[in-house]
Amino acid sequence: MILEIAFVFLTLLLALYMVRHYVFTLAVLYRSKKQPPENKDEKFEPRVSVLIPAYDEENVLGRLLQRMCELTYPKDKLQIIVINDASRDKTGEIADEFAKKHGFIKVIHRDHVNGGIGKPHALNEGLAHATGEIIYCFDADYYPKRDIIERFNVHFRNPKIGAVQGRVTVLNEPVSLITRLVALERIAGYRVDQKAREDLGLIPQFGGTVGGFRSELIRALGGWDCNILAEDTDLTFRCYLAGYKVRYVNDAESYEEAVENWRYYWSQRSRWAKGHMQCAFKHLFNFIKSKNLRLREKFDGLLLLNIYFVPIIVLLAWIVGAALYFSNPNFWFLSLWALVPLSLYSAVGNFAPFFEIGIGAYLDDRSRVYWLIPLLFITFFINIAICTKAFIELFGSKLMGKKQFRWKKTLHNGYGNNYMECLRKK
Repeated sequence: MILEIAFVFLTLLLALYMVRHYVFTLAVLYRSKKQPPENKDEKFEPRVSVLIPAYDEENVLGRLLQRMCELTYPKDKLQIIVINDASRDKTGEIADEFAKKHGFIKVIHRDHVNGGIGKPHALNEGLAHATGEIIYCFDADYYPKRDIIERFNVHFRNPKIGAVQGRVTVLNEPVSLITRLVALERIAGYRVDQKAREDLGLIPQFGGTVGGFRSELIRALGGWDCNILAEDTDLTFRCYLAGYKVRYVNDAESYEEAVENWRYYWSQRSRWAKGHMQCAFKHLFNFIKSKNLRLREKFDGLLLLNIYFVPIIVLLAWIVGAALYFSNPNFWFLSLWALVPLSLYSAVGNFAPFFEIGIGAYLDDRSRVYWLIPLLFITFFINIAICTKAFIELFGSKLMGKKQFRWKKTLHNGYGNNYMECLRKK
């Protein structure tokens, strides 16, 4: 009886996430033909600061800094802050060369005693030197549109908007199978998942890069929490708890250099999983009790906070379901089992269900990527292992009183430079 109740509960949870993704997909399809164009003629030009944390990024930093020099935003209102986070390569030298030529670029060098211990530490160091009303963040491997600041800024005219997030697409997509699969995840995660949450008035997520915050808000919140591995998700929920909203801006695009092998995919997603779970433990009850949120925002926020537990729920449903299957199953149980593969179909990859990717590719006019969709089962099974291991390690650290995990950076080889020529004029 206990196993049957557990199986029903787990299956219903999976079905809930399945319905959520169906709703998101249909909402984006419906809105795609009714979406009013953004008013790009409306100007709002406060002083802005762009923080670029960089740890051993000699392969990609020069590309981003060159793009910062090409931004169409007035340079007298632009401050670029590169935080050389105790790099062991030529990152600092590259940044210094740009700073010598361009007065709006400032370089902060962190030593090996205080630096190299994580992105949140570097961002807090940069924040202390930022003078802008709006603080934007770009990871060193990104390459944004030239007018991305203007596309973001217009939304800050609304005093209720505390943060904005742009769309991320993959620059080095043709390099390997894993970069192609990550590109599919990004299509679903941004073109459909984030866009739907924006259109439905739910909880768009700040992604830690290609976006920014009001300076007064980030300072009032005390900067980035250095004990959280997913500092971006943490800031998203702290923003909403403080009474502000996050806007997702689909036409504010930036390219990223995705991980190129399974080893770095595992490392990156392990950090994301642990960090997201940390945020769930930190914000869950405060989010439920908050008076600054509408009911639908709370509901979506709870599902978002627990998204990295979904692969674990699938694993548990398989285990419990298998145990019940071999112990005289009745008709209702067999009927309920049918929901498991259907729910699995809705949860493949990282925020990347099959139908979200299919619709996202359709809206982007990228039908040639459809043949890759079945291969996302690979990433889903890997994510089951990643999330299960992350939960066990996080639970173990709680028992041992450990508060901080070691930050593991993602290696960027700079292979995305091979695909730059067609992007330089965008």
